[in-house]
Amino acid sequence: MAAPKKSLKGYYLTTFLIGLGFFTVGLMDPLYDTFVPVFLLRYIQSHALVGAIMTLDNVLAVFLIPFFSSLSDRLHTPIGRRMPFIVICLPVTALAFGLIPYAALAHLYALVALLFLLNLFKQAARGPIVALMPDMVPGDLRSEANGVINTMGGIAAIVGTIGLARLMDVPVKVPGFSEPQKDVLAFPVAGIFVVVACILLFLFVKERDGKGDGNEEESHEPLLHSISVIFHEKDKSALFILLSLFLWFLAYQGILPFIGAYSIHELGTSGGSASLAAGMVGIAYAVFAIPSGRFAHRHGRGKTIRGSLVLVVVVLLLVFVHGRISLSWDSGLRLASFWVLMFLFGIFWVAIVTNSFPMLWQMSSYETVGVYTGLYYFFNQLASILAPPLTGGCIDLWGYRSIFLFGGAMMGLAYLLMRHVDRGEPEDFHG
Repeated sequence: MAAPKKSLKGYYLTTFLIGLGFFTVGLMDPLYDTFVPVFLLRYIQSHALVGAIMTLDNVLAVFLIPFFSSLSDRLHTPIGRRMPFIVICLPVTALAFGLIPYAALAHLYALVALLFLLNLFKQAARGPIVALMPDMVPGDLRSEANGVINTMGGIAAIVGTIGLARLMDVPVKVPGFSEPQKDVLAFPVAGIFVVVACILLFLFVKERDGKGDGNEEESHEPLLHSISVIFHEKDKSALFILLSLFLWFLAYQGILPFIGAYSIHELGTSGGSASLAAGMVGIAYAVFAIPSGRFAHRHGRGKTIRGSLVLVVVVLLLVFVHGRISLSWDSGLRLASFWVLMFLFGIFWVAIVTNSFPMLWQMSSYETVGVYTGLYYFFNQLASILAPPLTGGCIDLWGYRSIFLFGGAMMGLAYLLMRHVDRGEPEDFHG
């Protein structure tokens, strides 16, 4: 008879505190993605060049997250192995983020230099923050814990897009300018949130002993060697889930950047309402992250992800068809039905994301949690770099609706690969 599954009840406070790190990222990213292009366009006429600068965070993430995640596996300090990266890098991130609007008012070179500094320290902190959760929460509870953390990220995205973004309309006095300036206030306020989160993490999250089993040679295993081991393992579960997540992030990151443009050019919505389609995904993310973790804890992570991939493909095909069959509908009904489909997309998408990370962590050991975290972000960010040009090419050749077929095809291929993943379930817990 199977042993009764444990509850996350005793870990909710720890998970919530760790989730503050995700909350700050969720708070900063929407503001960054929305307003930094606006700042850059004050100086640069080429949208292509602006787009290239906006991929800076993804390019740095490909290299920095795996490196610092792996480095944190091997670091032993009195405050833990992850915490030094958090207490050093997050405050610098907060300062750089808060100064972005002021740099934008000063000079293009100041803005670009600050963006580089921001992304350097943010990506250096991101891997260790993520790896902190599997350090603190038992393996069989990580889907539920990841659901709590993803919920906080989703709430932060809503707060950033609906709450803090409104502060950009509030004029503030800026040294060197006679008139109060708009498009400033949200960034320093978000920076304050980041500092507060960092303080709470440091005060209340106490890492367990970072010395593992005392095997120094194992704990200092090089990153490239660890990657090679994963690719040459007899059981290819880790490799297949990494390739699967590359494909589904290729789909997601290829669709989401063009949802606003699709809403405007194909559905006739206003510019102010164009972001609501992505907002539907964010709301679904916040509402269903915890339930999806609980569902997977009860029914299995692999089954949950594979089922969600099938349903995502169905939804994307419906969105593709919707663009054609809704041409004769009332504009309000057409837009509302599209939002409903995007909300459904968000439900199944969060079920995939919430449970894939814990599956990968389950295949790691205490000494290699950071390596696996870095690999997750390597494939994630590589997809983020490649996806927009691919779907942009699809739009140029076949129109906006083609991005949904592209996304459906990538999700379908991810499903085929996920059928070969045999490990990563809660009952596979090994420490």
